[in-house]
Amino acid sequence: MDARHPSSDPSPWMPFASRRRARDEKREAVLRTAVQLFLEQGYHRATLNGVAERLNITKPALYNYFRSKDEILFECWALGQERVEDCIAEIDAGNGTGLSKLRKLIQGYALGMASDFGASLVRFNSHDLTEANQKIARAGKRRIDQAFRNYVSEGVKDGSIKPCDVKLTTFAIVGSLNWIGHWFKHDGALSAEAIASQFSVQLTDGLAKTRAAKKITKKKA
Repeated sequence: MDARHPSSDPSPWMPFASRRRARDEKREAVLRTAVQLFLEQGYHRATLNGVAERLNITKPALYNYFRSKDEILFECWALGQERVEDCIAEIDAGNGTGLSKLRKLIQGYALGMASDFGASLVRFNSHDLTEANQKIARAGKRRIDQAFRNYVSEGVKDGSIKPCDVKLTTFAIVGSLNWIGHWFKHDGALSAEAIASQFSVQLTDGLAKTRAAKKITKKKA
């Protein structure tokens, strides 16, 4: 008869938890390596063989984590989208004027564009995704666009932003921010944080409504 106390046995959950954690880490490593290769070589030129070589694994090993190249592309896009939507949720949960919210979103979006997964939102073509994932990507883009419009509209209403064409203003801001995903270099002169901070001010200076009181000068007798 086994006289060991039951509590001396290892938990049956630990092996599973460890395996699950290891799998998640390996899956994340595949995504990080793949997005770097896609950005360097372009999605169509990059291959799963190339991803596998960088990870020092076999190509069949990749299929333990992803079924296809376009599935990897979608997951890279999803991680970039998630970061922006988390930023929007955080802003919506707080207080502030429309202008302050707009500046926060500009800063968060700029930081996203300076990351590999964030750049996936603008560097890759959604037509390379499956039809179902194309719809998800388009819906995600609309949610981001709507958040910018909401903050501009809110700013006009609360007086922190000058009256303007909300749609065109949003296009101008988002268009400028999207280019960060094309030209930003991690080893460049400015950090992602510095660029995001500057953009949040420069893209809104012309919109901010000043409330400086006019000085009243007495007429000379």
